Amino acid sequence: MSTPREASPTIRAHQQRMREALPFSDEQDFEDANRGFIAKRSPNAITDDAGKVVWDNDTYDFLQGEAPDTVNPSLWRQSRLNAIQGLFEVVPGIYQVRGFDLANVTFIEGDEGVLVLDPLVTEETAAAALALYRENRGDKAVTGVLFTHPHVDHFGGVRGVVSQEDVDSGKVPVIAPAEFSEHAASENVYAGTAMARRSAYQFGAALARGPQGAVGAGLAQTVSTGNITLISPTLDITKTGQEETVDGVHMVFQMAPGSEAPAEFLVYFPDHKALCTAEDATHTLHNILTLRGALVRDPHAWAGYLTETIDLWGGEAEIVFASHHWPMWGKDRVVTFLTEQRDLYAYLHDQTLRLINKGWTGSEIAEHLPLPPALDQAWHARGYYGSVSHNLKAIYQRYMGWYDGNPAHLWLHPPVEQGKRYIMLAGGADAIVTNAQEAFDAGDYRWAAEILSHVVFAEPKYQAARDLLADTFEQLGYGAENGIWRNAYLSGATELRDGGFGTPTVAASADVISALTPEMLFDAIAIQVDGPKAWDLVLTIGVVLTDTDTRYRLTLRNGVLTYTSAAQPDEADVTLTTTARALPAIAMGGLSAEGMKQAGIEVTGDASVLAQLAGVLDPGDPDFAIVTP
Repeated sequence: MSTPREASPTIRAHQQRMREALPFSDEQDFEDANRGFIAKRSPNAITDDAGKVVWDNDTYDFLQGEAPDTVNPSLWRQSRLNAIQGLFEVVPGIYQVRGFDLANVTFIEGDEGVLVLDPLVTEETAAAALALYRENRGDKAVTGVLFTHPHVDHFGGVRGVVSQEDVDSGKVPVIAPAEFSEHAASENVYAGTAMARRSAYQFGAALARGPQGAVGAGLAQTVSTGNITLISPTLDITKTGQEETVDGVHMVFQMAPGSEAPAEFLVYFPDHKALCTAEDATHTLHNILTLRGALVRDPHAWAGYLTETIDLWGGEAEIVFASHHWPMWGKDRVVTFLTEQRDLYAYLHDQTLRLINKGWTGSEIAEHLPLPPALDQAWHARGYYGSVSHNLKAIYQRYMGWYDGNPAHLWLHPPVEQGKRYIMLAGGADAIVTNAQEAFDAGDYRWAAEILSHVVFAEPKYQAARDLLADTFEQLGYGAENGIWRNAYLSGATELRDGGFGTPTVAASADVISALTPEMLFDAIAIQVDGPKAWDLVLTIGVVLTDTDTRYRLTLRNGVLTYTSAAQPDEADVTLTTTARALPAIAMGGLSAEGMKQAGIEVTGDASVLAQLAGVLDPGDPDFAIVTP
């Protein structure tokens, strides 16, 4: 492994300016983050059945005292807060385990047992969190599970707290917003390979922990790397104001689709006067478009939901807590927090549109639009996870798309061809590296990164360019206040120096794939078809689902796999007969006739058609290059 460099004079000066600009004397967040502490797990290294460590919060024990020059002091402060771990009482009857994964898990005590809200990323961390809760609050049975939204850190550990049998029997309801399953499966499968690979950069899961490496992701520290699970919801929340009582726990829901997730709810516990804001109001500016990739979110709707939240429970709620970070107490503080979070998203949205209509492009808006002073000085509005810069570009993208209106940008060369031409223009790669070194020495790391990237894409074996680009990324990472910007820069530096590290956490697990509807499963196969390779193939596959009395016809023609449930006048080349629950085996076990047989899927007709389809499938690459061609 390569040796990290020290912070440059430019970065040291930048860090000092941050220390002087922000209210570091305000210690309220530290009081809140430690309030209600009951116990912690020590040591807090969590392993899977094979003994592999999937989470170790103790690796962040270095987050003590003042920030070193290699970490932005604002991010250092946030990471110190996020690294606080253990079981905490939010209010009597509501408890959180924090510091066990990317998210928090919340336990709401009922008449007979306990409801579990957002059971983390993996079953190992969720099981460890439940064990800590039971060690201190008694061996209570799980009597309900809630998923606030379909991001994996809010459902992936569900089998660590409840069994499929208890859910199927009706003993334990699983509550989620309407369309949860569709979005949970589609986000983690359709573009799942690419998102997971980019998530490795975003969360820095492969980076060494330490002042010159990973210090956290702003939203929390990082993701666990255990087994991601999913149990389908049994009770959908469909409208704001819907009330449910489970095990004596009274809940009132607010729908917030299209905010931080395409399906999301907030939930109020009136008996406790406690509001869970899911991920719509946390101690950071959140992402309008996360760096791992996703659909662009709607900041206008997001702000509107928070206005509605204030209207519904402002002045009544005494505690606000979320699926990340730490709670806040006091009616006035709750309203102030929600108001400032609302204003944050509304301001970014409205001001971006104002400048769009003056002809500004996304990059211009991002460079020149500051936050109002009151928001800029509010710790919970700082850009630790989302940033003002990339959120403004995302809002531009939402309304205007990728094209900025300048015809010169309409048909740009791809990176390798751009690189070759920049090298020719500069008089050779050596000239660019020389100029980049001058920019680096002057502290202009943004320009050094831009021109060095052209050399690396055109001549990926040019070691001097790779080394200087790695050094440049490293300094940019050291200066970043945003946790995922830091992780992205340092991940780029790591791969340039030491080679690719792949994808530490894969969200498209067997449980997630099994949650796909038949139509979504067919779509997931269709996006793997190598179109040019399949141009001349014409084949049909029938699918008969005996438990739902449904028939599908899949057709591969012109390099496109399509499907329909309409009645067909002829027999398909091959027919698969099975159940809806067993059907996902074709994605997990391949398309071989033998694999079908082992999965209990009956194959009739020309089984070679399955092999022909399999022969033109081109699965994603979980280790594709990012900072090199």
